[in-house]
Amino acid sequence: MSNKALEICYDFPFFLQEELEEIFQAHEKVFFQKGDFILEEGKTANEYYILEKGLARSFVNDFNGNEVTTHFFVENEVIIEVSSLFQRISTQENIVCISDCECWRFDFETFQELFHKIPNLREWGRAWMSQQLFAYKQRSVEMFTLSATKRYLNLLEQKPHVIQFAPLKQIASYLGVTDTSLSRIRKELVSHPNKI
Repeated sequence: MSNKALEICYDFPFFLQEELEEIFQAHEKVFFQKGDFILEEGKTANEYYILEKGLARSFVNDFNGNEVTTHFFVENEVIIEVSSLFQRISTQENIVCISDCECWRFDFETFQELFHKIPNLREWGRAWMSQQLFAYKQRSVEMFTLSATKRYLNLLEQKPHVIQFAPLKQIASYLGVTDTSLSRIRKELVSHPNKI
């Protein structure tokens, strides 16, 4: 089984071809419609997904009951709620499809079996986790050290699909600004592109 999304996600120099084939075979193709929940608050994650087509986001409800976007998942990324999946606890986050999504599902039990059977999968997992930890740390620092405009431009550069398809309100909450502020930032960038 050959698939671009799986190949991109499991791009790790030490995998043997037969190991990759076994890992790929363990994934099941699933489809979600726009608005479907992949994971809901209060439930425990029993799988992770690799997003082949579409756009999804994770969000929490703040103390006032407002949705705050915590992450956007774009094509060829892993859709996961790490603490729920690996600590076997109920999640505070929701993961929902912004558009119709095609994913490859990898259930927790099968992952555990292969994780213990294939040492290179463990090494891939460590490398992936450290990369994610770095990205989350960098994002939390940037929320305080970069202007809202710069954070918006970074998102535009790193995940242009989000800017193209996600609603303004979701992007604003992810960037930590109001809808009005984000509208103003977008207008300024259109009318004064050289000011950046």
